[in-house]
Amino acid sequence: QVQLVESGGGLVMAGGSLRLSCTASGRTFSIYAMGWFRQAPGKEREFVSAKTWSGVSTVYANSVKGRFTISRDSVKNTMYLQMDSLKPEDTAVYYCALQRFAKGVTAPTGYDYWGPGTQVTVSS
Repeated sequence: QVQLVESGGGLVMAGGSLRLSCTASGRTFSIYAMGWFRQAPGKEREFVSAKTWSGVSTVYANSVKGRFTISRDSVKNTMYLQMDSLKPEDTAVYYCALQRFAKGVTAPTGYDYWGPGTQVTVSS
């Protein structure tokens, strides 16, 4: 089993920044990729960004490209999401997810483990 814990959410004004962290523990010997998703009230969970654990491939949703940066620290088993130029429409619960084997990184169904989520609220 793998446990994921997110941190770094909070309330920020539009134009501000936040950095989310997600630390994996447990059976972390096999990780293909980790990703970030978000879910706003009344909406489906949507892909934000993902990065293969090798660091070779990084993917962003068009809505966050140029504003968000994903990175990882393989020694600490931690994935980060630096969020800059935040907009009110970025308000959502942000979830970290881990994929053991390559199954496509943009669909929630491709992930094996999920964190409990962290709230990000951007005020206008």
